[in-house]
Amino acid sequence: MIETRTATETMSAAEARRMALAAQGFSRRRPGAPAARHLHTAMARMGVLQIDSVNVFARSHYLPLFSRLGAYDPGLLDRAVLSRPSPSRPGRYTEYIAHEATFLPVEDWPLWGFRRDAFLRKRGEFWGQSSSARTLDWIRAELRDRGPSRPAEIRGDAPGGRGGWWEWDEVKHALEYLWRIGEVAIAGRDGFERRYALAADVVPAGLLGRDRPRTEAIRELVRRAARSHGVATAADLADYYRIKDRGAVLAAIDDLVEAGELAPVRVRGWERGGRPIPAWRHVDAVLPRRIDTAAILTPFDPVVWFRDRALRAFALDYRIEIYTPSPRRRYGYYSLLVLVGDRISARIDLKADRAARTLLVQSAWWEPQARPADDVERIAAELRTAAAWQGLEQVSVSAWGDAAGDLADVLMSHPERVLRHDVGRTELVPLPA
Repeated sequence: MIETRTATETMSAAEARRMALAAQGFSRRRPGAPAARHLHTAMARMGVLQIDSVNVFARSHYLPLFSRLGAYDPGLLDRAVLSRPSPSRPGRYTEYIAHEATFLPVEDWPLWGFRRDAFLRKRGEFWGQSSSARTLDWIRAELRDRGPSRPAEIRGDAPGGRGGWWEWDEVKHALEYLWRIGEVAIAGRDGFERRYALAADVVPAGLLGRDRPRTEAIRELVRRAARSHGVATAADLADYYRIKDRGAVLAAIDDLVEAGELAPVRVRGWERGGRPIPAWRHVDAVLPRRIDTAAILTPFDPVVWFRDRALRAFALDYRIEIYTPSPRRRYGYYSLLVLVGDRISARIDLKADRAARTLLVQSAWWEPQARPADDVERIAAELRTAAAWQGLEQVSVSAWGDAAGDLADVLMSHPERVLRHDVGRTELVPLPA
């Protein structure tokens, strides 16, 4: 069995972190003027870009590119993933449930046939009911006649309207179901609202009906996950594309080891119950001598999105507190993570107050791996960059958190560097009750 295979090499936990961060692009210098080609390269390294609607500072899918490229034009991503493709001008990316809902290359469409089939089997009995079948048929006809459409546009022409045989919840579920089973694809967005279309209107004809066999597709996805991770356990590789069939993942790893694409390793400190957890590195993974970066990470960044890996590799114990009642939050509504070098140094709760053109640091906390005296200047500089990226002119730091005072002191010591065009101020303010 794979889990008892003798590792051929051993690396430290710090080496594993550096290898993982290099695989995600953090060993490279940020481009001075990020362009579309830099975006596509970063997307290729990640494989998928998870979508999230929370927009306190910036929507989550904009942040991984900021983390890797610096202050890029968000319009680059909008044009790449939100534009409306057509059969004559297919887009480069589409959306699917590849981790959670993600942007991913449209050329990957054949890899997801096994997941579309799984959704079909799971929902087939429910959607076989007569009323649901009628809803599905009506939506197919609407999309065929109308082309790419927002749900509200489809609803406007619904027979009988709300209260008739058409019910909004049923139709919304129907659109999502048709998307999951591959009859419908996402043809861009208006703002953050999806436009649904028949798959033939979005996916190039050469990709339709060319689904890869399940075993072959999972093997390819495990290969890609290994490349994006650099070094990983079987659980890490399974989570990257949310493959729940552990046996299929282990079989894919065996095949890739035999093919010389993966090599078994032992990472010191990656243990469970006092025993090492088997791990593998991609043979093309590089081990830089150091990672020299400071970056703000969304919790949906591939570096940290799998909690078990984040705890094992970065000593990061993270839970989103959006759904935690305010008085019980420890770190804030939507804390972002700060990477300094190869360590998660801090977590900060950011909010863009666009009316006041101010980046609010609502809380700031040091992580156990932090080196405050060394890290605070770099984090402050990244906050200035983040403010400028979002078109904000000043940074305001609350008094909540053990890193807040350190950050405020540094920011206040160089107020002229906080704002674009040398306008504004930095202040330490108490957090409202």
